Formats: sequence, structure tokens, C-alpha cells
Amino acid sequence: MPLNIVLIEPEIPNNTGNIGRLALATGSKLHLVKPFGFEIDDKRLKRAGLDYWQHLEVIYYDSIDDFFLQNNDAQMVFLSSHGTKSHWDIDFKNDMFLVFGKESVGLPKPLIEKYESQLFKIPLYSKEIRSLNLANAVGIIVYEGLRQIK
Repeated sequence: MPLNIVLIEPEIPNNTGNIGRLALATGSKLHLVKPFGFEIDDKRLKRAGLDYWQHLEVIYYDSIDDFFLQNNDAQMVFLSSHGTKSHWDIDFKNDMFLVFGKESVGLPKPLIEKYESQLFKIPLYSKEIRSLNLANAVGIIVYEGLRQIK
């Protein structure tokens, strides 16, 4: 239980550390897909995750292909500013995979095209912003998922 947080090629250690802390707090698993924009032993990652990292269930993948090969039967949704459906429309289920892209460019275009029917976004109410911080976006989605599941 309850959710799987997937970070495709995360770049910022502080975000990944904060998301790891969130994963532990919510009973979620964290899936990290290489390559990373930092070393996994980066002190900023550890600082953001504090001393919780050792208690977190983290699954590492060598590539996007490796991730999909190991989780080909999983129910997944993809989060992107390019989505046309709101995250309010996600029908969350236990063990669902919530897939997020890297901070600089989001999800790779081939994933956006392939999984268009499973692509959702968090609505933004200002034209002055392109997207939310990754850690904030993950927090919004995970807690909405928990609200629906419980």
C-alpha cells in the first residue's frame, strides 16, 4: 500500500530527498530511474531526506526501458504540464504508479505520446508559470491519491 512514486531521471538532489521523505510519510514506494543529475550519496539528498532515507523503500532502475520491463503490468498515470486532463480526474487505486519527469524538461516526449490517455496535469491559474516544483507536484498528487483511496 498505497502508491508508487516514480521519478524519471531526477536532476535535483534536494527534490529527490524531499520526495523520499514524503514517500516514507505516506507509506509509498519510491522508484528512481537513471540517469540521475546527482550522485545517490549526495549530501544534499541525504540532508533533504534527513535520517529517514534508511527506512525508505527505494527501487532503482538503470533506464526507462528497464523500469517498463520490470513494471509492464502495473497501472500507471503520468503527470505532465502537457496533459489535458486534470489530476482531479485520476481514479486512484492502491499500488498505482505515479510517473513524473525530470525537473528541467518533464517527461520524455515519446512517453507523453505513447501514454496520452493516461496523462494528467495539475491545473495552474497563472500564465506566468510553466510548472510547479517537482517535490510540490508529487506532494499534491500523492495526498490527493490517499484522500481518494481512503
